[in-house]
Amino acid sequence: MPTVEIDPDELRELTSADEKSDDDLIEDLFALGLEFEGRTEDDEFELEFAPDRLDRLSVEGVARSLRYQYGDDRGVYVPNTNSAEWTIEVDDGVPDERPYVTGAVVRGVNLDEDALDSLIQLQEKLHATMGRKRAKGAIGIHDLTMLKGASTGAADSSVRYTGIAPDSDTFVPLDSDREMTPADVLSEHPTGETYADLVRDTERYPAIYDELGLFSFPPVINGRRTEVSTDSRDLFVELTGTDQWTIDKMCAIICYALSARGGTIEEVTVAYPDRELVRPDLSLETKTVAHDRIETILGIDLDPEEVVDLAERAGLEADTEEAETAESDAASLTYEMTIPPYRVDVLHPMDLIDDLGRAYGFNELEPRYPDAGTVGGRHERSRLEDATRRSLVGLGFEDLLNFHMINEVENFDRLSLPTSDDDSADEAVYGVGEPATIKEPYSEDYTMLRTWVLPSLVMVLERNTHRSYPQDLAEIGFAAEVDDSENTGVAERRSVGAVLARHDAAYEDAKGRLQTLVRDFGGDLETPPTEHPSFIGGRTAAVVIDGEEVGVIGELHPKVLVEHDLEVPVAAFEFDLEALN
Repeated sequence: MPTVEIDPDELRELTSADEKSDDDLIEDLFALGLEFEGRTEDDEFELEFAPDRLDRLSVEGVARSLRYQYGDDRGVYVPNTNSAEWTIEVDDGVPDERPYVTGAVVRGVNLDEDALDSLIQLQEKLHATMGRKRAKGAIGIHDLTMLKGASTGAADSSVRYTGIAPDSDTFVPLDSDREMTPADVLSEHPTGETYADLVRDTERYPAIYDELGLFSFPPVINGRRTEVSTDSRDLFVELTGTDQWTIDKMCAIICYALSARGGTIEEVTVAYPDRELVRPDLSLETKTVAHDRIETILGIDLDPEEVVDLAERAGLEADTEEAETAESDAASLTYEMTIPPYRVDVLHPMDLIDDLGRAYGFNELEPRYPDAGTVGGRHERSRLEDATRRSLVGLGFEDLLNFHMINEVENFDRLSLPTSDDDSADEAVYGVGEPATIKEPYSEDYTMLRTWVLPSLVMVLERNTHRSYPQDLAEIGFAAEVDDSENTGVAERRSVGAVLARHDAAYEDAKGRLQTLVRDFGGDLETPPTEHPSFIGGRTAAVVIDGEEVGVIGELHPKVLVEHDLEVPVAAFEFDLEALN
């Protein structure tokens, strides 16, 4: 879990809670979901936090949550913004791999040493989490007084976001004292070497210019000319990335933190070739929450006024119009809850109910036994899984448990399997199916639910080439694909997958193991020849159990072996677990 380092004295100052001891603060932070992990060498709190509350990545964000918890702040706070005096001009040369930009100007910031350290930590933590190590979003913060903007009709000054050739221009990057081209930065600067993979394969590199020249090379490094110090009072914040929503939310979190340091937020015009945006985006979102749902989840009875009070103490606002007209029938009420711009975690009304529960105090809830008591028992599917697992282990396989989530490249491309939207795809081929994808994936490694188990097993073989052979691996795992006939829109199943990796692995070895496994469950196995792009032609068969085709068996194709750096043959099979029932 991510951790953040917080100075308790600074936390007391920002919350105006000088009377709070360290132990009191630790207890109050735990109530917010921030767990105390110990102290750093500088005697700061090291706090572990849920990665969804990215607004608490800095002492300013933690202090804001505590002020709400203490009742000192209430409702949704949106900082006032001044009209734009700066424009970010986005020209047609911006690399397609990083087309989006956003920003803000913050004036009058009180940046002492502690505030600057907190800002740097917030920037780094946002890069590591929401920015996906700068791949999805990267932040640049500059001393505004060191920028010279070009005059434009839309605003007093402008900077230009563009793309440049790797060796076309020079600037002095941070932590350097000499002029370097972007290509030099990637090969000779420590920070450049760390993030080189983000831009190395692009034809043009992202770059931001003012009238004096190149001052930012996102997502790699800023220029030394605009470096922020404790003497900086006016800041220019720019973010670039692959998704507008992501960088806008990161920008909002930064703006709220700087506002807590006395900064005044000033809008910036982002001028794309086909449209203009006014940023930062501090617009509010709303979600509807039912009163009876709140009471059911929290297990307590609440008056409408109490719900409104809890919402305000959680940094939210609840529309009370319906509550005033239907107070006698609270169970039928719904609340329109307003969510502040820095909250990136609210995806469902349940997230808001969790906020209400924390504001109420989970320690204040009285535990009680459920109204109905039942005797637990093992599900029939679980019995079948256990029995199959025992048989596989008895046949010499090592049992595995892999992640159910994967990405399209691992699931399809590296197994030479076409995706469902490919015109050449045959949906009758095992593993081909429309994947259930994640709309806003947290990691590029896990963007969908796997459609079959075999890719996960081959990935394990790839990571274990340093170990001795034979390697006989098996997994009974979850797989899914989109199916409109299901009420959830997704068809789920359990698959039995197995691989045999050794110098003499052959189709006959896999079939012998499969034959024994099916016989253990009283089934009848047939293996008629078939074609499958992941397997060698002529060494591949369909798995037919009790007359129904439920899987595939064969020797992995050499292309698949080379793709995964495997130097020994691999025989494999996979079929639907339910066929053994």
